[in-house]
Amino acid sequence: MGTREETTKTMSDQPPKSAYEIAMERLRQKDVEDGIERRPPTEQQKAAMTEVRSVYEAKLAQEDVMYRSALLRTVDPEARATLQEEYQRARARLVSERDAKIARIRSGEPNA
Repeated sequence: MGTREETTKTMSDQPPKSAYEIAMERLRQKDVEDGIERRPPTEQQKAAMTEVRSVYEAKLAQEDVMYRSALLRTVDPEARATLQEEYQRARARLVSERDAKIARIRSGEPNA
């Protein structure tokens, strides 16, 4: 066991941790306690996740183009508000689908 000066010096050499870093350490510790094993994705999983992201990036871009086009043709404020709501719902649905597919790939689920 080191002297107090050595311990203080070692601790002061490390920068203080952010709240985010502390929270992530706690989550990792909880996962270890719960027996959850965290494995890095395989090359095949990485490729599949990249493909999913690419497909959904294109779908989101298409949704954006269609929304902007419809917005240009619409002058009624209520109709524009409706278009905005539909656009936001469509984007949220696509992002949710994308994230769910990526989560299935990460978990190693077959036919993800």
